[in-house]
Amino acid sequence: MATALVWFRKDLRTVDHEPLLRAARSDRCFGVYCFDPREFSMTPTGHPRTGAHRVRFLIQSVADLRERLRALGGELIVRVGNPEEVLAELLQVLETDALHFHHEAGTEESATAKAVEKVCNDHSINVHAVWGDTLIHRDDLPFDVRDTPEQFTQCRKQIERRCHSRQPIDAPEKARGHLPSHVPAGELPTLATFGLNAPPPDARDLNQFQGGETEAHKRLQSYLWEDDRLRVYKETRNGMLSPDDSSKFSPWLAHGCLSPRTIASEVRRYEKERVQNDSTYWLIFELLWRDYFRWMSAKHGAKLFRKGGLREFELPWSRDREAFHRWQTGTTGYPLVDANMRELSATGFMSNRGRQNVASFLTKNLGIDWRWGASWFESQLIDYDVASNYGNWNYAAGIGNDSRGFRFFHITKQAEQYDPNGEYVKHWLPELRGLTAAEIHEPWKLSEERQADADVVLDIDYPRPMVDLHESADQTQMAYRRANKSHRSQQKAS
Repeated sequence: MATALVWFRKDLRTVDHEPLLRAARSDRCFGVYCFDPREFSMTPTGHPRTGAHRVRFLIQSVADLRERLRALGGELIVRVGNPEEVLAELLQVLETDALHFHHEAGTEESATAKAVEKVCNDHSINVHAVWGDTLIHRDDLPFDVRDTPEQFTQCRKQIERRCHSRQPIDAPEKARGHLPSHVPAGELPTLATFGLNAPPPDARDLNQFQGGETEAHKRLQSYLWEDDRLRVYKETRNGMLSPDDSSKFSPWLAHGCLSPRTIASEVRRYEKERVQNDSTYWLIFELLWRDYFRWMSAKHGAKLFRKGGLREFELPWSRDREAFHRWQTGTTGYPLVDANMRELSATGFMSNRGRQNVASFLTKNLGIDWRWGASWFESQLIDYDVASNYGNWNYAAGIGNDSRGFRFFHITKQAEQYDPNGEYVKHWLPELRGLTAAEIHEPWKLSEERQADADVVLDIDYPRPMVDLHESADQTQMAYRRANKSHRSQQKAS
């Protein structure tokens, strides 16, 4: 009797899952998910690497996957432990013939996969590992991953001219697997398992993300078909308050509850049945950005996480913990930054527009080590994935493959453009609700009389700006120019 195991990683779904489909052809098929303790350790800056919001979403996603596998006649084995150790035991006690799983681009993820493959080789167990986390399959790229163009635009144009995304794979009709009595399926862990407390409910949270493939497909159905929001995606995607401003697919994409090919397939159907416009193209465009960061991660490996980033560009980053704490807690004195940071802490989510602004402020105005910001996002974001997070932070810090070099977000102008009436800011900063649209983004300009009228006293109810927006950016830009000159000199010398 042939037995196959599917090692689930960041691919917690049954639809468009090639390893599961292949394994389901065996006489017995079991899924395995390991909560790797290494992903729940503390960071050097004193916060958990995986915070409560993401852990809760992850547990929900694993629970949903278990139910879906059981509905197919199979089972999901759940363990807390290093995958290479857990699988070493299970492969033996279940008399396994083959292990199936998806590749992942991150350096730690690749190292774990190599350790698992070694275990399989040591026990003469067949390994079947495939790519399945990108819109464009790795084998279909018009270039070798090692030759991926450094600029996104060049990469995108080559792909758009020569590639098409494959159709998603159907879930298997059955995945038979009755566990022997001496092998328990395992209980799902709780937040307390990882020393975390449940995040308190917040009435301001308008998204209420629920993990799992079932909820992912509900969101896909409602956003595209029921609410017909795709037709205006490009116009609304920079909104920060409404749940339907953007697709909000990212939490399920990050955990693999929904594949990019499934989204693209539905977009193509939408274009045939509803409308094809800039918005339908732009959603695919964003999925290509996601792909690009994965190819960059696979190409450059550990360079993505180093101080100098992809450009190996050394800047004199500050490690001012007090300033970093003010950024974390949303007390910088800049309402747009503070509202976004408080939303992140309360909900585990932040809009893409918000992320660009707070990352720019941390690196370009405070001059703080970008890796601290990336680490905080890793801890807090429900939709964290290693390639997109660290790739985007490379861009924000000016050490990625951004042809524009030093790119500074003018926080006040951004606020006036994307939150003109201050609705988003007032939603997350209730102390500023008494201010008008003309005042909300620059409260430090309020007279004492106006502060009294609006019931907000600066430095008591809300802080004054911790730095001057322009002076701080100018200082960082000078450091950037010096580093750039030095970097070019070194390149010429070599």
